[in-house]
Amino acid sequence: MTAFFTTILYQPIFNLFVFLYDFIPDMGIIILIVTVAIKLALHPLTTKSIKAQKDLQEMQPKLEALKKEFKGDQQRIAQETMKLYSEHKVNPLGSCLPMLIQLPVFFALYYVLRGLFGEIRFDLLYSFVARPENISPISLGLFDLSQKSIVLAVLAAGTQFFQARMMQSRKAPKEAGEGGKDESMTSMMNKQMLYFLPIMTLFIGMSFPGGLTLYWFLSTLFMLLQQMWIFKKHGKPEDGKGVIEGKIINN
Repeated sequence: MTAFFTTILYQPIFNLFVFLYDFIPDMGIIILIVTVAIKLALHPLTTKSIKAQKDLQEMQPKLEALKKEFKGDQQRIAQETMKLYSEHKVNPLGSCLPMLIQLPVFFALYYVLRGLFGEIRFDLLYSFVARPENISPISLGLFDLSQKSIVLAVLAAGTQFFQARMMQSRKAPKEAGEGGKDESMTSMMNKQMLYFLPIMTLFIGMSFPGGLTLYWFLSTLFMLLQQMWIFKKHGKPEDGKGVIEGKIINN
């Protein structure tokens, strides 16, 4: 690890875990608390990300129509696409930002949990954080979070599946014409991702310590709940609100 990564991410998260362990000697509960704290901190960005992803799904028929209308003229397609994004106030990169921010945090958590269940770097403790005699990886008296967990990997993959399924485009009606064909193509691509991401999550989760897989599961679960709340408030992509025959209209 670089000195910058250690100082900015690893050391603060490591000290937070040790500090909480002094009051709550259960790493599973601490992981839950840290997950909630991270989700609350990223709540505004995550909300924007989900809305941006939803808007992009609804705009796919219109984008496909542009590609057909200006076929062969990539510059015009790019110009019209940016114009479309601007008109509907959609940021195509908005859905990626929270993920990019969370990746360094995820890597920091990986190293922190690996260290807490292995060779603990007590030399990185802040002066005001008490040093514990030992840190037990056992949570709720049952689960060893230092070991790989198939159950947690399955749970993480399951929540990933339901999250991706909620974001799927609806199947286009036959009467939708050419726009419906474009929407059907988008729906087919989404279905491929629907199964690919959970399978990838399953295999990666099975290779991680249980503590990290628990964080992954809880993080995805809270994302799913937040997504459900946003869709309940603004409507689901598959509702087809604002999309008619490949065109977007304002409600």
